[in-house]
Amino acid sequence: MKIKALSRSITAQQAPGSDVQRAPRNLAPEIHPFERAREYQRALNAVKLERMFAKPFLSQLGNGHVQGVYSMCKNPSSLSAVASGSGDGVVKVWDLTSREETWRTAAHNNIVKGLTFTNDNKLLSCGTDGIKLWDPYNSSNDSTPLATWQEGGPYTSLSFHRNGNSFAASSGAGCISVWDLEHSTAPQRIQWPNFTDTITDVCFNQVETSVVGSVATDRSVMLFDLRTNMPVVKTVLKFAANRIVFNPMEAMNLAVASEDHNIYIFDARNFDKAQNIQKGHVAAVMDVEFSPTGEELVSGSYDRTIRIWRRDQGQSRDIYHTKRMQRVFRTCWTMDSKYLLSGSDDGNIRLWRANASERSGVKSSKQRQALEYNQALAERYSHLPEIRRIRRHRHVPKVVKKAGEIKREELAAIKRREENERKHSAKKFEKRKGEREKAILAKEQ
Repeated sequence: MKIKALSRSITAQQAPGSDVQRAPRNLAPEIHPFERAREYQRALNAVKLERMFAKPFLSQLGNGHVQGVYSMCKNPSSLSAVASGSGDGVVKVWDLTSREETWRTAAHNNIVKGLTFTNDNKLLSCGTDGIKLWDPYNSSNDSTPLATWQEGGPYTSLSFHRNGNSFAASSGAGCISVWDLEHSTAPQRIQWPNFTDTITDVCFNQVETSVVGSVATDRSVMLFDLRTNMPVVKTVLKFAANRIVFNPMEAMNLAVASEDHNIYIFDARNFDKAQNIQKGHVAAVMDVEFSPTGEELVSGSYDRTIRIWRRDQGQSRDIYHTKRMQRVFRTCWTMDSKYLLSGSDDGNIRLWRANASERSGVKSSKQRQALEYNQALAERYSHLPEIRRIRRHRHVPKVVKKAGEIKREELAAIKRREENERKHSAKKFEKRKGEREKAILAKEQ
């Protein structure tokens, strides 16, 4: 068999005037012999630079409040309007662009328990002296309320319907009252049978807008349906919850901020166990809120820190704190998911970046491509020990760090005790309960 092949002389592959043979070279980066080593070094530099440029705190709004901030809400039809209420009954509306207050009034005689904007840019506030409706954009600071509701109080929280003109208010009488702003009729009342405890928080579902969720002082989480005016499901947790919020993109998912330092994410279709448990705080979680995209959460705690969580992870993505910030009672996202707001016991409202190292402003295409490339490299090599350690490490206050160490020792001791009890009793024949099932004590329908 004959084979024909092309053959060229060596001199044809040499540079003019040289006897060195020219070697072919492929410049494609994906076949470089040290491609993974180069990318790893670039990823390492990227995560180091990310931590070096992490400056999450932007500023505080104006001069804050005289007393602690215990209620806060954002205007869903505006990117820059935020309202806050303090312990002395003062309600203020802030402009995030100028970071100054645009309107204020002495709304209540004591703590402002709840705030919410209506769909036509009015503001509802509640306290022990009733519910009041304000018009912060077309009135002076010493204005009187447009309307007042005092029947069925004292009230503890408010939530406005996403599409309609109705709002729900929870009260110390154990019921939820639903009013319509367009009609002066008696409110629609929904209550669990023979329930007399205080309902501390109420929230409308943003997708299934006829569903209302609430938490109460008897450690219960309850769901109601306004179409049938009937309760749907009630589950009792081991500890009381301070806040309930629905995922704005998924009707079935909701998050609960608990007194046991954890955040529980439930699927409303199955309350037998928690969908996810997010651990990290070392004191009671006072507030939690989903981002407008539904992918992340922000929480404020009694331990004076703010934590950002990814919805499907159990550990926080980032921790924010300052030396002067006291116990955090309210946190919320801005409507573009780029910034966070926190209201604390020291009377200040602070503005934070959602991504600590991200900078706002116009970027060139080259700069944007470099940032995207670095982020992709960090994600690709995030499983490697050194990069994982740098990405997860955060400096926290000494008090929080020490409390976390003590908490881990206590939880380990409890687990050892339970295992010893199980080993030497009839419990060893019973099926083990997972962590997500242990939080549920009882369920009623």
